[in-house]
Amino acid sequence: MTFTRLLLATAIASAPAVGAEPVATTAAAPETGFVRLDDDITVRRLVVRKADPQGAVLFLHGFPETSLAFKDVAVSLGDAYEVHAFDWPGYGQSSRPSPDRFGYAPADYARVLKAYIAHERLDTSKLTIYATDIGALPALLLALDEPRIARRIIVGDFAPFDRPQYMHDNLRNLKNPGAAEATHAAMNANRADILANFYRRDLPRESQFDLSPEFAGDVAQNWQRDGMTAADAFAHYYAHFTRDQRFLEANLARLQTPVRVLWGERDIYIRPDMGVEFARKAGLQLDVLPGVGHYPHLQDPARTVLEVRASFR
Repeated sequence: MTFTRLLLATAIASAPAVGAEPVATTAAAPETGFVRLDDDITVRRLVVRKADPQGAVLFLHGFPETSLAFKDVAVSLGDAYEVHAFDWPGYGQSSRPSPDRFGYAPADYARVLKAYIAHERLDTSKLTIYATDIGALPALLLALDEPRIARRIIVGDFAPFDRPQYMHDNLRNLKNPGAAEATHAAMNANRADILANFYRRDLPRESQFDLSPEFAGDVAQNWQRDGMTAADAFAHYYAHFTRDQRFLEANLARLQTPVRVLWGERDIYIRPDMGVEFARKAGLQLDVLPGVGHYPHLQDPARTVLEVRASFR
């Protein structure tokens, strides 16, 4: 058995059971609104506030999600924490400036993240960032320059390194200049299939689940705004993805912020092998979640709540 398979098997065997505990509900009421970060970027945010919070949590979504992906877990965590989520530029109801004004690269998203934290005056000594998919690399890039940007970062189901062999064919093609435009066009043409299946494509029938009507409707209604689709923003992100992945790997020794790595065992978009290599190279703890796909926070929100609470202990 190779080291990778041994580590992966150990992580799966030691991971806590998932799906057994429902998300607790509280009286906390989520607020939505808009925050202007600069001349080009205004983001829609979702916030659950508490008068005397034990800390703050900031959720960063992936493709093709919006901040409403985290509404239920935010309400559940609102009993103890101030909880934030926002739509990345190009998604939801946030700005979609032209690429000549905003690059949509992971490094550009890192600057948006920094600006949001500063605007909200979050106490970074008491902040946990939970970042998945396209949200994870920006969080780590920011942490390279600002190790105290959070007390802990939880990342998962993303591509920290330039390893196309661990990625789904469509993602691999987006990284290939010769195939990127055709793949980008196909994603826009297949909007209906993406919206219907993005969160369950890697799951067997017995593990299928539904999205809340509010969140599903938000993703669908905001697929296209101001002349740009979520697939367009995703393609722009990928146009600079390899550069920023290589930067992270070359500077991994500078990463000082405590980081925890979670991965869905059944993730077909970015295989757990990517998480195994990242955790090994960075000297980080990895938990592979049995039976879970690419979107743990959607499939097993109770586990997400538990992970966030544990980050404050």
